[in-house]
Amino acid sequence: MDYGKAAKAVYEQIGGRDNIISAAHCATRLRLVIADNSKCDKTRLEEIDGVKGVFEASGQLQIIFGTGTVNKVYDEFICLAGIKEMGTQEVKQAAASRQNVAKRAIKTLGDIFVPIIPAIVASGLLMGVLEGLCNVWPDMANSGTYTVIHLFSNAAFVFLPILIAISAAKTFGGNIYLGAVIGMIMIHSGLINAWNVAGMSAAEIPKASVWFGLYEVSLVGYQGHVIPVVIAVWFMSTLEKKLHKIVPEIIDLFVTPLVTVLATGYITLTIIGPVFSTVENYVLSGAQKLITLPFGLGGMIVGGFYAPTVVAGVHHMYNAIEAGLLSSIGVNTWMPIATAANVAQGAAALAIAVKTRNKKTKSMALPAALSAMLGITEPAIFGVNIRFITAFASGCIGGACGGLVASLLHVGATAYGITGLFGFLITTSCTAAYALVMAVAAGVAFALSWVLYKE
Repeated sequence: MDYGKAAKAVYEQIGGRDNIISAAHCATRLRLVIADNSKCDKTRLEEIDGVKGVFEASGQLQIIFGTGTVNKVYDEFICLAGIKEMGTQEVKQAAASRQNVAKRAIKTLGDIFVPIIPAIVASGLLMGVLEGLCNVWPDMANSGTYTVIHLFSNAAFVFLPILIAISAAKTFGGNIYLGAVIGMIMIHSGLINAWNVAGMSAAEIPKASVWFGLYEVSLVGYQGHVIPVVIAVWFMSTLEKKLHKIVPEIIDLFVTPLVTVLATGYITLTIIGPVFSTVENYVLSGAQKLITLPFGLGGMIVGGFYAPTVVAGVHHMYNAIEAGLLSSIGVNTWMPIATAANVAQGAAALAIAVKTRNKKTKSMALPAALSAMLGITEPAIFGVNIRFITAFASGCIGGACGGLVASLLHVGATAYGITGLFGFLITTSCTAAYALVMAVAAGVAFALSWVLYKE
């Protein structure tokens, strides 16, 4: 493959230097922020030698070249365009500045919750392993080994507000250690554990009279809450940055952290916590009610519309819902439905790969299908299925059918951030049901895509 020729072809089909704001690459994709997308010829981009797919997501034009190829094309591209080398984070920031408020808010949620996925996955996998071992050796539940591993497995969920606070502070540009302090305040042992409040009357909840009796603060913690932590740390980060600008440098080290923690702590316990915990309860209650609609209808709706939200770039908001479900009810009932949607798109792409006689389409569809089966759907959706709209529709229908089964069988996971085949690791209590969800979703999508696809 001629990398220079491919780079030149991309350069020409996106409108030249004046239409390029920034460029970077990840493991498989050339990621561009374009000034005017109407000047890009996507059809011709897809015809370039080496290109396996073209799609827009998160304000970026992303061109799939594949591992080992994209970095070489990128080197040629930046030399040709005369632009400096940039990281994906810089390109993301450039793209974010061009998005509307709603999309920026959803992207922010992704930026906060994606980095803590390893911690959640580790805890979820440990829970799954522990549950599997107890199924084989029931007496293990009474052992010291069980006690210790159980402690390891739920640590991330017990201290989830602190993890979220650290990640949120980093995202909002605040001091991560001050963010951690705010998270600690919200689950401090001096506050009544949020899990115990449900059984208490308003009169029984302890309160503290502050500022000479001007108002009272309910001494209730925020264990298991997500949204109040994000809002509290956003307030903290905003206040901290403003204080850095106005406080004299000589006393900034002392005054800014003191005022930031004191003000944020009071505002959190009096306003942010009570208000946004109520908002979160409504959101999670709504999500749970949707999933548990009679006859599996909710799972069918979510499974059917999941892929379109990926196309719209708003699927990162589900991370907050999944984290909230894990914290509030201890199980992630959203993840198996997402798996149904992802696997269905992969199966739809696989049907095209098997049926097509076009070598380029086959070479794109096969790896894209495998990627979707493992939980990464963008190559299948944007590189294959959107181009053949019947395949995308087949994937949506398959996702709806799989979601229906997941809802009817009450399939749940012990973590988030993992879907597809690897999802078996966090669904050990319902392995057979999870396999059935995948089989139904994939089978329906493959069959429909096969029948509807025409060369």
